[in-house]
Amino acid sequence: MIEHAECCRLDRRKRAVIDAARALFVEQGFERTTLGDIVERAGGSLATVYKLFGNKDGLLEAVVFEKASSGEALIREAVEEGGPPARILHRLAELLRGHFLDPETVALIRIVIARSINDREFARKFFERTATRTRHSLERMFSSWQDDGVGMNFDPPMLAEMFLGLFVSDIHSEAISHGIGVDHSPERLRARTDFFITGAGLPSE
Repeated sequence: MIEHAECCRLDRRKRAVIDAARALFVEQGFERTTLGDIVERAGGSLATVYKLFGNKDGLLEAVVFEKASSGEALIREAVEEGGPPARILHRLAELLRGHFLDPETVALIRIVIARSINDREFARKFFERTATRTRHSLERMFSSWQDDGVGMNFDPPMLAEMFLGLFVSDIHSEAISHGIGVDHSPERLRARTDFFITGAGLPSE
């Protein structure tokens, strides 16, 4: 009972530290945020932070990688709601745009880009846990449609790469330009998705 209570206490503390770190990294940047700042907002002690995460770099990884499977979850959500491929892709496009262009996500991507310049291992892990997993989930979606007899002009890996690219390019543009001169309207999203559906040879709704 005591061990269970201690485990729950550490889980709550870990949650509080991650939430505080994410908020501060977004508000004032990774470099300007100290562990002391995080402890002040989250409560607890520096000793607990070191015990749970090792150092600030370990905490950054926890913050960045915590939602690494978000893309996979959104794909499952879009597919499980059902409908023809075109309808699923439009639904998925809206979900992915909302995820990738969330201001917090964009702010964290800026930190990731800066961090990746001098830390290739961090960049590799980020890519594997985010873009690679999301692309593989898209491949499985297209493969399942292909197995069901849906015609398409390219193989599932190519279609997955092309569809994901619509959103990766947008988040990079947003991160670099801070939204200056970038159109993220629903009309643009629908037009780009329709263009992809036509080029992929998928049946329209």
